[in-house]
Amino acid sequence: MDITLVRTFLEVAANGSFVNASERLLVTQSAVSLRIARLEESLGKQLFLRSKSGAELTPAGREFERYALSLIKIWEEARQQIGVPEGYTKSLSIAAQYSLWPRLGFRWIDRMQEVMPTLNVRAELGMPDRIMRFLVEGIAQIGLMYNPQLRPGLSARKIYDEDLVLAASWDADLDDLADHYVFVDWGPEFVHAHALELPQLTNPGLTLSLGALAADYVRVRKAAAYLPARYIKRFLDRGELHLVPDAPIFPFPVWSVWRDDLEDDVRAVAESALVAILTQIDADQEAVLNELADISEGESIEVLGKTE
Repeated sequence: MDITLVRTFLEVAANGSFVNASERLLVTQSAVSLRIARLEESLGKQLFLRSKSGAELTPAGREFERYALSLIKIWEEARQQIGVPEGYTKSLSIAAQYSLWPRLGFRWIDRMQEVMPTLNVRAELGMPDRIMRFLVEGIAQIGLMYNPQLRPGLSARKIYDEDLVLAASWDADLDDLADHYVFVDWGPEFVHAHALELPQLTNPGLTLSLGALAADYVRVRKAAAYLPARYIKRFLDRGELHLVPDAPIFPFPVWSVWRDDLEDDVRAVAESALVAILTQIDADQEAVLNELADISEGESIEVLGKTE
């Protein structure tokens, strides 16, 4: 069976739409329709009910979905194992959001390969929905993200709280930010807490749903935004960004998601390496928070959204 047809089926099933699937797969809608038609012809069953509102799985489609996931998983395992370069005995694929690679993912890879020199590592980039799909399909064995979804065959573990801090590209106080503030959408909980406690920082017309990538926008303009303390430490050290005194922080949990069928020896190395580097990550974040405490007037740093 053509694995491309199976991937297309899973994309349509996940999005409930031929149009959305075509956008995700970077092909035309007619190409998606043709692939599904070929798959349905091969199976002798209709897999989707088409309507103006989208595409819904038929009973046969729901039954095939289980097998489709297994087919993709077996294919990925075979592809990765056969693709292991000479001199390496194990393979591991990790997918993570953009801001979790610097100072976390890259250090993790270094540590794992130091402990297991014969480990071949593949790194993938994506937003949570893409990473979850990689994990379900077996393209990735471990994912790093902010908002995981629980799925059968996967286990999620909170590894630490990423403290979001308010930083500006110039020395500024809270009262100086209104005309230069950039709202970074860190999810519903952040949006709600921000609206309640920082009403003076209304969005001036720019919202970035880019996570830590927003730091690259802010640091080269007269702008300010909430950004991960760990990620921006290098910009603070170089004087490209400045912490805003007396601004509350927002703890944002980071999760690791593991496939349950990950090989035991690779899992053991990955787990121990992650524990080892978290000590350094905690130190980086603590240094930023200590700096914020030093320049602020209050006895302690307030937490955005925390109620007494």
